[in-house]
Amino acid sequence: MGRESEHLSDESRHRQRDDGDLARRTRATRGRYDRIARFYDLMERGAESGRLAAWRSRLWAQVKGSRLLEIGVGTGKNIPYYPSAVEVTAVDVSSGMLQRARARARALGNEVDLRLMDAQHLEFADDSFDTVVATCVFCSVPDPVLGLQELRRVAKPDGQILLLEHVRPEGALGTLADLANPLVVRMMGANINRRTVENVRQAGLVITGVEPLWRDIFKLIVARPGKA
Repeated sequence: MGRESEHLSDESRHRQRDDGDLARRTRATRGRYDRIARFYDLMERGAESGRLAAWRSRLWAQVKGSRLLEIGVGTGKNIPYYPSAVEVTAVDVSSGMLQRARARARALGNEVDLRLMDAQHLEFADDSFDTVVATCVFCSVPDPVLGLQELRRVAKPDGQILLLEHVRPEGALGTLADLANPLVVRMMGANINRRTVENVRQAGLVITGVEPLWRDIFKLIVARPGKA
């Protein structure tokens, strides 16, 4: 009895350390995006004027169903692509980013249910959404597998998950990404060496398509929840 109790206590302490570390990393991510929110659109202007806008359009053309969730809405760059006659809920961990998303939604005349929320702990019931979308988000979620598991939970069994993500490249570029990643995270908040396709599988999602968009770095990932 005493040894079993001691073992359980050790497990509990380990779990508390893990939870505490995740909470610390999540606070750091929130603070980082709050700090850069006012400059974020300017920082991303070059990418948006290039291929990224076309990739967003390609992703949103695949949305199905009447109830949609966007994870990591940021400053609302996807709002112009939202389909009409669809109920959209969009969340972000940063209040600074959400403030700009609200302004963009008002300017566009779009009705969006915008909420402050952590992708790793979504405050929605199971099987709530027909489609869940994220664009360039799981590079910055502290525990990406946990976040993807939450997407799986809140998507309907016959629903879909659409992800536009940049991932770790192969070969020498991948090694370079590993070396540069700590500095990039500090400056931008995003990891450039995430193995997101593998993370999607690890989260229990069933991948139905991976479309390479630019070299082997940007990918459009289509998955289903894989629920019984």
